[in-house]
Amino acid sequence: MVEPVSQNTSEDEPDRPDEERPTRASRRGRSGSKKFGKVNKKRSFWKELPILIVVALVLTILIQQFLAKVYMIPSGSMETTLHGCAGCTGDRILVDRITYDFTDPGPGDVVVFKGPPAWAGEIETPESSNIFVTGFRALGSLIGFAPPDERDFVKRIIAVGGQTVQCCDNNRVVVDGKALDEPYIHWEEGLPPTQKTFDPVKVPAGYVWVMGDNRNNSSDSRFQGGGGVNGAVPVDNIIGKARVIVLPPGRWGGVSDHNPQANAQPLALGAPAWQQGLPLGVGIAAAWPVVFLGRRMSSGVRKAVDRRR
Repeated sequence: MVEPVSQNTSEDEPDRPDEERPTRASRRGRSGSKKFGKVNKKRSFWKELPILIVVALVLTILIQQFLAKVYMIPSGSMETTLHGCAGCTGDRILVDRITYDFTDPGPGDVVVFKGPPAWAGEIETPESSNIFVTGFRALGSLIGFAPPDERDFVKRIIAVGGQTVQCCDNNRVVVDGKALDEPYIHWEEGLPPTQKTFDPVKVPAGYVWVMGDNRNNSSDSRFQGGGGVNGAVPVDNIIGKARVIVLPPGRWGGVSDHNPQANAQPLALGAPAWQQGLPLGVGIAAAWPVVFLGRRMSSGVRKAVDRRR
């Protein structure tokens, strides 16, 4: 007789030690490890790229808001220390935002600041009705790759609160009776190399007097707000100190903070202009009587000599 085939395959298998037989727990463990492996599978680079970009932008914005910010120079008022002009690629400068938390702004510092209400912008930024263009421009300005807000300015501090500034002595700015040493001054080609004169201005406490290095082509404290005290800038408006030119690569380098007052020269004591002209007037007035008397004396001497002969 033929023996029936057993339906239980486990009975046909040879006996194996208990440790060799797979248990339900081990099978579940292998199944769980497979599932766990699927969960831990690395994301593709292209899926992580947007996250990396967003994190980088957030960190950039935080750094520029609190530590240092990149600004683009939109005008030529600081030539040749900083390069900028309409329609060209201006310098990008790194502005230190924390230095004035520990020190006061001083003469010679090149600073970026918010213009006071009386100041008019040096550049006009065309407005766009396209919301995307406006958004990208705002983002570019925030990270330094677009023109700054038209209310942002970059100038050099010439005098600080309590000092008196005026112009000019032999075409030199004078602070507290001393002519400044300003080797950074640039004269715009095609314009006369002379500084505009202005009456003495005492800078209020908590303010600074600023001027551009491109001295005959800069709208600064001499002109803004009608000049005088209205041209001074509150220290609280200063955003930070320009430290380094970061772009373009050919312009890499530090920004000069030469103190113009360090080697300032005292002015010679002198009288007002009308008094300085008195000697000339007296000389002209006395010349005729002296010549007349000289001739009379000469004539008398000749007559005396003739009589003796």
